[in-house]
Amino acid sequence: MATDLVNLSNSLAETVERAAASIVAVHARRGIGSSGIAWGDNLILTSSEGVRAEEGIKVVLPDGRVTTARLRGRDSGTDLAVLETETTGLRPLDFADDAALKAGQLALAVGRTANTGPIASFGIISGVSGEWKTWRGGKLDPFVRLDISAYPTLSGGAALNADGNLIGLVSTGLSRSSVFAVTRSSIDRIAGKLSQQGYVSRGFLGAALQPVALPAQMKETVGQDTGIMLLGIEPEGPAAVGGLILGDVLVAGGGHSLVQPEALAELLERTPAGQIVKFKVLRAGVLQDLDVRIGERPSRGR
Repeated sequence: MATDLVNLSNSLAETVERAAASIVAVHARRGIGSSGIAWGDNLILTSSEGVRAEEGIKVVLPDGRVTTARLRGRDSGTDLAVLETETTGLRPLDFADDAALKAGQLALAVGRTANTGPIASFGIISGVSGEWKTWRGGKLDPFVRLDISAYPTLSGGAALNADGNLIGLVSTGLSRSSVFAVTRSSIDRIAGKLSQQGYVSRGFLGAALQPVALPAQMKETVGQDTGIMLLGIEPEGPAAVGGLILGDVLVAGGGHSLVQPEALAELLERTPAGQIVKFKVLRAGVLQDLDVRIGERPSRGR
């Protein structure tokens, strides 16, 4: 038994050492640093939560050299940011297969600080499921929660599986109580957009919503039991400009049923700003169609 523990201990240390060759320390906010993962020859993935500057960001490379970086793009909705360094030759890690991730598997979080070098935390994957809408408006797919002690400087670092492959980026910015891994599928979907255009465009309606039961006769007419009532409308927002008013009940949009606010959120997620969406609206007991031009969601730090 003792030999097995020693072997496990040595194996974990070797995994940290290998991964550390692709992990940097990031200083992009006052006081607390964070970590970053090599994503390309001179690109680094890190946590959006840990970035407060756009230029003059200090990065400590695996070999101890200090270089500067600039922010290429960020998305607070998925807690991802892309930095571009002045130094090339970074070595990305190999990704684990999202489909193979399961609750109970071992997870090793690896980061870096300027003073101590590599840092690590050990635990398990505590939950895996389908897509999850974050409270900041982004989407993780799959949802992967980690049961590890994530020190502030580990944010933006690498979550690894038992083989040393990258489960995803360690995120402490999407929940006050949980640590998540932003996995390959989410990174592939988001990071390229950040690198190219600096942000992720998400549709915006500008309304407060609540699901409501439809009248019995209307249920039969539209073929669904619920719709989404507008409880608040942002002045001069897309909903107001498009003619929606308080008390309107949205039952469909873009040809898709809207039975819960989550359905509308999904519609806005895939609808670029500026596109016109035809909504089917129940107003004073009468169904009517309204065309609304979808806006750009306010950045709020992107």
